Amino acid sequence: MNTDLYTLPGAVILERFSAWFGAAPALHNVDLTVRPRSVTALIGPSGSGKSTLLRVLKGLIPADEGAVYLDGVPLYRGRTPNRTLQKKVGMVYQEAQLVDRLTALENVLTGRLTHLGLLPALLRRFQEKDLALASDLLRRVDLWEHAWKRADALSGGQRQRVGIARALAQEPQLILADEPIASLDPKNARMVLTQLLELVRERGVPLLLSLHHLDVVRTYADRVVAIKGGRLFYDGPPSGLTPEVEAALYFGEGLEGGEEVPALSA
Repeated sequence: MNTDLYTLPGAVILERFSAWFGAAPALHNVDLTVRPRSVTALIGPSGSGKSTLLRVLKGLIPADEGAVYLDGVPLYRGRTPNRTLQKKVGMVYQEAQLVDRLTALENVLTGRLTHLGLLPALLRRFQEKDLALASDLLRRVDLWEHAWKRADALSGGQRQRVGIARALAQEPQLILADEPIASLDPKNARMVLTQLLELVRERGVPLLLSLHHLDVVRTYADRVVAIKGGRLFYDGPPSGLTPEVEAALYFGEGLEGGEEVPALSA
């Protein structure tokens, strides 16, 4: 392991990480480094451990073996997450998980709560800089005209873009995205991914996102990490996803014989 990586802001390192659910390992002996400013696509059959890995990095599932580091600091103390580091990890969910009764702007502002003291957070007393940041992010995802619209009045694509803005309002050092386009049509999927990548690259924040569509992976990712049966199966550039690699990854693991590997329709 390159020890210099431990000092790089935003670098994430998993060392021989294992997490167990009952008697079965959800992740087994995983060594992985996510470098700053990188866009890493996480792929694999359903149930392979992709979502588990993202939950680990969010501080929701502790290690049974091994360790996780962010900025050179352990993400867990024993089985207890480091709350300070947790605040540095933003998350974009498959379903945006907005508060429906709040407006788009108010939902983005919830990403600022970790920057407030306890009383201001309870009372939601945001400062002018919080409002400025949230407003700017809504403009960047082309939703300022919907800033005062309730979340339950937004379309699926608009809700996902609010979710992106909320995650970035947190000013994280790492962004995780769990199947962020799975429920979107192809046009909205490409819009959401384009805006997400533009914003994280501007800020130099590493992005680790699980994706189902391999054509999207080839278009947007710098690097691909494939998981099969809780173990690393492939780690390399998108160009290395040959038909042979795809068949070995997916055949017999969630795809029926003769079925094509996942692709996003035009």
